[in-house]
Amino acid sequence: MPLSEHEQRMLEEMERNLYHNDADFVATVGTRRGKPNYTIIVVGILIAILGVGVIVTGVVIAQPLVGVAGFIVMFGGALLAISPPRRSGPPEEPSADERASASAKSTAGPARGGFMDRINERWDKRQDGRDDRG
Repeated sequence: MPLSEHEQRMLEEMERNLYHNDADFVATVGTRRGKPNYTIIVVGILIAILGVGVIVTGVVIAQPLVGVAGFIVMFGGALLAISPPRRSGPPEEPSADERASASAKSTAGPARGGFMDRINERWDKRQDGRDDRG
């Protein structure tokens, strides 16, 4: 079901406020990822193949514990191969100019308060029986 125009405007406003007020959060959970480490991917695939071999060996010699160990090895190798790349080094600190502009943005917010403050106010009014929509 598509969103109404009012809901689309509210969603766009929420996104703008998120990017404006929580830039650090957006940068942390952003879609940017590091470069894939192909060495780790290949090692993970090789470990997973080794685990499959151990599972087959456990079936051939009729030892369930060997098969379980093979499954654990295979699962660990698969996790290693598909895990997201880790960033090397400490997180980057913002420069003095970036910190100054971020503090200026945070102090130059709207006089009425943030979006969530307005939503909470409206909710409280609605709960008290006073709807502010006209």
